[in-house]
Amino acid sequence: MAEPVEGRGYDVNEDIDAIEFYFERGVTDGLPVVPPTETRVARMLAVTARPADEVIALVPPNYGAATLEKIAINAVMAGCKPDYLPVVVAGVQAMCAEQVSLHGVQGTTHTATPLFIVNGPVRQQLDINCATGVFGSGWRANATIGRALRLIMTNLGGARPGEIDKSAMGHPGKYTFLIGEYEEASPWEPLHVEKGYRPDQSAVSVYCCDAPQCISNHGSRTAEGILTTIAASMAVGWQHKAYLNDNCALVIGPEHAKTIGDDGLSKQDVKRFLYEQMQRPLGELLPGPDGAEGVSRQITSPERIPEGLDLRDGTTLIPKITSPDGITVVVAGGTAGRFSIHLSGWGAGSRLATAPIEFD
Repeated sequence: MAEPVEGRGYDVNEDIDAIEFYFERGVTDGLPVVPPTETRVARMLAVTARPADEVIALVPPNYGAATLEKIAINAVMAGCKPDYLPVVVAGVQAMCAEQVSLHGVQGTTHTATPLFIVNGPVRQQLDINCATGVFGSGWRANATIGRALRLIMTNLGGARPGEIDKSAMGHPGKYTFLIGEYEEASPWEPLHVEKGYRPDQSAVSVYCCDAPQCISNHGSRTAEGILTTIAASMAVGWQHKAYLNDNCALVIGPEHAKTIGDDGLSKQDVKRFLYEQMQRPLGELLPGPDGAEGVSRQITSPERIPEGLDLRDGTTLIPKITSPDGITVVVAGGTAGRFSIHLSGWGAGSRLATAPIEFD
């Protein structure tokens, strides 16, 4: 038998398979978890001087209290090392920021889920992958920190698939979805510096998005050629009527980034170019019988249509994103292979948030 013990969790006797016990409790992500014994949790909490009962955030949509102890328990279950705990804590702070709208993301029928992007010296300190295979497997830090945050979203936020989580198609990133930015291979300031942090301050950003869409351009040797290909791919991302949204993200591979940087383009230049290229005539977006009259219903809500757009004219150019600043640009991936990645955002309902990673 597994008997609850007040203030201590459960006493599990030797006859019980601890792995199966946690499956039966419904606190896994579908994969086995590391049993969070008192010893393991204490070892995790030993890296911080903060009290175990300190509430870091309330996790939507159930608004479960993410205390340091509960965060540590989920980090143990995910397979994290104790040194990873500050990154998990910062991830919780960022994903619970109001602009992320985690409440909506957790319950949507859409596929979006939080992507965590790590910047600063912590990448080297914890061996967080930002280079070859950055969205793939093989790195414990990426896999387990991202998994811990997903377990927290499920176990404390209550977003279990098929219950609160109503995503029609799901998302592989709902196991783990965390990358580092390859700052050393970038011609531009890293994401956290763009958001106001010092280069030597480690930080984690959260962006709610669809699965990665690979963009290949091995032929162009100019910024314009590469960015034209990227813009064409980004323009059809998500669905063809999803225009006038607030955000999208682009992970530029190091080879593409070098070519673009060598041509003298700043990060803001890249955003402006993509914004201008990601526009389509209204007639192409709404080819059905409603014509232009349906734009306010089928593209976006009326209040989001910029002043000056003539919705009666089928040649009116409709921008994909409401502003160049709505495009998040980071550099990551291997240095061999001319690839980049586009990630469509969760419409206008969620914006990127960044939180500092603090070490006691």
